[in-house]
Amino acid sequence: MQTSLYVALSSQIALENRLNTLADNIANSSTIGYRPTEIRFESLLSNNTAFVSEGETYLSTLGGSLSQTENPLDFAVQGDGWFAIETPAGLTLTRDGRFTMAEGGDLVTLSGYPVLDPGGGPIQLDGAAGPPTVSRDGLLRQNGAIVGSIGVYEVDLEQGFVRFENSGIVPAAKPEPIVDSAKSGVLQGYLEQSGVNAMSEMSRLIMVTRAFENAASLVKEGENTLDEAIRTLGTT
Repeated sequence: MQTSLYVALSSQIALENRLNTLADNIANSSTIGYRPTEIRFESLLSNNTAFVSEGETYLSTLGGSLSQTENPLDFAVQGDGWFAIETPAGLTLTRDGRFTMAEGGDLVTLSGYPVLDPGGGPIQLDGAAGPPTVSRDGLLRQNGAIVGSIGVYEVDLEQGFVRFENSGIVPAAKPEPIVDSAKSGVLQGYLEQSGVNAMSEMSRLIMVTRAFENAASLVKEGENTLDEAIRTLGTT
């Protein structure tokens, strides 16, 4: 009897974790460069009883569509690479390429975080020379002269990560710059939309919510049955 309660409770925990990821994805369905959070579950066996694991989150590889903005300081990554920015959390990766030039010429995000080059250093532009042009390999030019390069990084996210603000992630593994431009590149004047399919995630949210409610009912029924058994045995 208690085993069935434990199984139902483990199911509730797993479903709650899935609900949290779905709710987070839906909340970021309009966030530029957002990669959805997915979750994988495993079946666990204890004393010949199968339980479901709490679930392990991972980042989806599905990117959003590209939209042309014609803003020379908007950028998108082609491929699976990431832009790197310096934040209070350390080196942070993002696919949100909405950049701007600070008064001194620094290339920064809309939040003011420095955008990094392939060597991990901040990008310094000539603030008086106007917006740069950027080639697919990330090279920045002003007045025809190369003035820097936007870093595009890759990292093993299977080792773990934490979210930073909206679309940023701080990986557990060390990111490495991509040197093969055929593998990943930079598009100027484009932005990557959120990778979340809002309608699909809403449908999943409804189904998981129903499953959670069913599991909660099973737990409640199990508790009532156990209480009734205790009361009955206590009077005999």
